Amino acid sequence: MKVYERLAAAFKAEGVTHTFGMMGDANMHWMNALGELGGVRMLEVRHEGVALGMADGWARETRTPGVCTTTCGPGLTQLASALMVASRASSPIVTFCGEHPMRDQDYHQKFDQAAFAAACEAGFVRVATPEYADEAVRKAFYLAKLESRPIILSAPIDIQEATIDDDDSYVPSATLLPSHRLLHADLQTLEEAASIIFSAKRPVIVVGCGAIASGAGEAVQALGKRIGALIATSLRAKNWMADKDYHAGVSGLYATKTAIEYFEEADVVIAVGASMNRYTTEHGYLYPNARYIHLDQKAHVLMGMGRSADCYLQTDARVGIEALDALLAKRGFSNTGYRDGNVLERLANQYEDNGTLIIEPGTMDPRLLCRALDEVVPENVGLVLGSGAHAGFSVMNFTRPRSFVHATHFFGCIGQMFPAAMGMIQATGNKPLMLIDGDASTMMHLSDFDTAVRYKMPLLLVVFNDQALGAEYQKMVAQNMNAALSAIPTPDIGYVARALGGRGVMATTVDEVRAAAAEWVKNPGPMIIDARISRKAISLKHRRLLYGKDE
Repeated sequence: MKVYERLAAAFKAEGVTHTFGMMGDANMHWMNALGELGGVRMLEVRHEGVALGMADGWARETRTPGVCTTTCGPGLTQLASALMVASRASSPIVTFCGEHPMRDQDYHQKFDQAAFAAACEAGFVRVATPEYADEAVRKAFYLAKLESRPIILSAPIDIQEATIDDDDSYVPSATLLPSHRLLHADLQTLEEAASIIFSAKRPVIVVGCGAIASGAGEAVQALGKRIGALIATSLRAKNWMADKDYHAGVSGLYATKTAIEYFEEADVVIAVGASMNRYTTEHGYLYPNARYIHLDQKAHVLMGMGRSADCYLQTDARVGIEALDALLAKRGFSNTGYRDGNVLERLANQYEDNGTLIIEPGTMDPRLLCRALDEVVPENVGLVLGSGAHAGFSVMNFTRPRSFVHATHFFGCIGQMFPAAMGMIQATGNKPLMLIDGDASTMMHLSDFDTAVRYKMPLLLVVFNDQALGAEYQKMVAQNMNAALSAIPTPDIGYVARALGGRGVMATTVDEVRAAAAEWVKNPGPMIIDARISRKAISLKHRRLLYGKDE
């Protein structure tokens, strides 16, 4: 058998069911062999970076390695931004990448792929010899799972075309990883955490993706009730358990004014599966008088501003919270804390934004646009929020709990959540999904709306279109610069969507958006709503950052 056949068989033996990529001469034999094996759906894209973005979306949703493929040289260099975003998002990904023939050092697409991987914060494994094929694949998947980051599996063309014996069965990477055992916090550290809670009057629990992954929801609610805590989330856990009482929303710059006031009074913060980076703590300003108890599976997590928690428990989130709650119950401890009628009433109205915004003729108030979409699109539809100026509105005005919510600010990179959303759709068995993104972000990969159309993805992409690089526009206005330089007219993106075979509309009123979204809900499919919003409307985030205002 050829090495590329063995490599393809190894990927299938790893449990791969979907791959995302673009074919070139350095990966076409592997793709053909994988196709002949059957059982693996291969989705072709229009841009290699989109392939990795889809694998990133798959990994974020399933927490298992996403798989993409590209050819050598320029095929690989197209992945740069997507690799960085996936690495910062801790997404396990294996990228099968062809490489120039080792025997041809003058090959026109020769490129130092190992150095490129390192620059993009990705791991690198080369299929150095035919005999190394199995081990290379196994190592790539092992590292992706262990290190939670992208791994580039680089296969030189001449090595792929060599012949190899296939006498032995492939041994998958799962055999290298220990069986999953739930980590339990030691009793002494639990006692230390309990002692801190005993002396606290105003506790806040901040939950992150680790809490979601461990299924810690009920345990968090039980502990919160016992100690009288507010429940807040990291940005990545946005809207999780938002339908429960005393939910304070996102902890960080996107916190509401009401929540910030309560956070400033907190005397203990219990972080559950959340990194508590500088954004979650708003550079250390949110909880000025609080001590920290931190629960995470990692041996230790350094919080934002180089601070360590006062008490760190290495534990599974659910198991750790249950043990802490049991210890407090055993000692008969309970506390009212924040839990009274006045706090509950204020939190119920915390998302009201009464700031007066300038709404230009023929455009919408982005706040009303968010609320209309949040109302019309059912809760069982997943929500993905891109980054950019619109996030100042979308993160704070989509408040309903949903089947999942993914927000991104990784690497400060726009344009990456459209590919990720398509990957998430594949990961969830083609379930409907709504993506909120900006016009500049959408235009970056608009050609791959054709991919959503070809594979009949039930994607609703709502473009918050201010016809500008919105964040730069707001900053330039605040600094008395020529903001017109950041204004970029866009075509009717809804028309482009129709030209690519999907559905699309351009909307200038909230009622038009409501009607279009309702149509999509009745018949989900690839659709773009080009929603024209006021360029002069300033989100609460930018009012805070640029003008020091919190209204």
